[in-house]
Amino acid sequence: MKLCELIKNVPVREISAGEDIEITGITNDSRAVKRGDVFIAVKGFQSDGHKYIPSAVKQGAALVVCQDVPENADCPWVAVEDSRTAEALLAANFYGNPCEKLTMIGVTGTNGKTTVTTLTRQVIEKATGEKCGLIGTNINIVGEKIIEAERTTPDAIELQKLLNEMVEAGCKYAVMEVSSHALSLGRVEGITYEVGAFTNLTEDHLDFHETMDKYAEAKALLFGKCRKGVVNADDHYAKMMTDRAKCPVITFSAEGKNANVKAKNIELHANRVEFTAVIEGKSVKVLLHIPGKFSVYNALTVLSIAYCLGIEPARTAEILKTLGGVKGRAEIVPTDTDYTVLIDYAHSPDAMENILQTVRGIAKGRVVILFGCGGDREKTKRPIMGSIAVKLADYVYITSDNPRTEVPGDIIKDILRGVEGTSTPYEVIENRREAIYTALRQSRKDDILILAGKGHEDYQIIGTEKYHFDEREVVADFFREAKRNDSK
Repeated sequence: MKLCELIKNVPVREISAGEDIEITGITNDSRAVKRGDVFIAVKGFQSDGHKYIPSAVKQGAALVVCQDVPENADCPWVAVEDSRTAEALLAANFYGNPCEKLTMIGVTGTNGKTTVTTLTRQVIEKATGEKCGLIGTNINIVGEKIIEAERTTPDAIELQKLLNEMVEAGCKYAVMEVSSHALSLGRVEGITYEVGAFTNLTEDHLDFHETMDKYAEAKALLFGKCRKGVVNADDHYAKMMTDRAKCPVITFSAEGKNANVKAKNIELHANRVEFTAVIEGKSVKVLLHIPGKFSVYNALTVLSIAYCLGIEPARTAEILKTLGGVKGRAEIVPTDTDYTVLIDYAHSPDAMENILQTVRGIAKGRVVILFGCGGDREKTKRPIMGSIAVKLADYVYITSDNPRTEVPGDIIKDILRGVEGTSTPYEVIENRREAIYTALRQSRKDDILILAGKGHEDYQIIGTEKYHFDEREVVADFFREAKRNDSK
């Protein structure tokens, strides 16, 4: 690719290179530079890519893209207004602007994104007969290939590469989770979504956004990048989303608010939800095999997205009733016991409250929760989650999650500030495996034990290292060891 093609529609301040330079690759990692590549120097929070320009040049970079013009540069350079925005636009150009060949659907919000995108993908494929790619927290799906996901929304270069692979795999649609970080940091610049959807907003990521209003403003950026919008009318920030939208918006409600799509006659069961969806005056019966009031909202989001894509609500409802749950979201672990073990990704106050209220409504015995909080992340939610746990559960195990570079005991101390004065019994067991073993050992008939926070994750981050840790395997190990001990 010629440089003139690569920088098309990219805001450039200054350029020292001839526009006929041949470009063979693009990267923001100086260690990955190959001869003929463009190295994009991005100013990060922990490191400034400009420091690595000499290393990239030494590796054979044909060109450097930067915000700050390098002194005594040993290779051609292009100075841009903002290297993050430029990275996204350059990546889109390099990979042939794949989003223009796909019908893009973006879903943002604190909770529900993974379930909504997973269900939406299945509805699209079954209703249209076309392939639909997926970019999400759990996994990325390209055609028939499943790829482990590193973050909710990949960096701009990886994102455009994935979208290009979807096009090459014959996908006509792509549905993706769009995080507030991705919107704030320009990872999705250059992408126009056919439909953008907002699920909800609850306290999370305030270590990055600082306030809920700033967090909401980041989410609202999605509605400046789509042709149609879908918004949860029951959420406190619904008005901000609709006010900021630069496109037509349809709203949905499960609380009887004035909205385009409404849920009526809601029935919550132990293994499913049922309700009547009213869309522009037409009614359709909906059944989704995932319990909890939040599942009603997830189903409404999917129905609304599909409606915006021209899929009849009756067809969407017909497909939804055939679909199962999503890994790590209210997932029941096979144990062959007289109590139930459930894994859920709940790692925010609202998500914890949702799963506890759901289980509270179906439990015959005690509701028991085991949870911790992530390190190097927002600290203010820790005591809030502790307070919710002792308020809604009958027994609580406080343990470690992904402590990262924080001392696990310090994170637990923050959680404990929220349980002061409680009459609910609780235990602190820092080691998560030991905590799970203890919880399983102490479970009683008809209990529901919720292992909260890890969900789909099969690792634990301690310090800067990632260790394999799959709670399904931990539960299986417990019973395997118990059986072996019994046979001695």
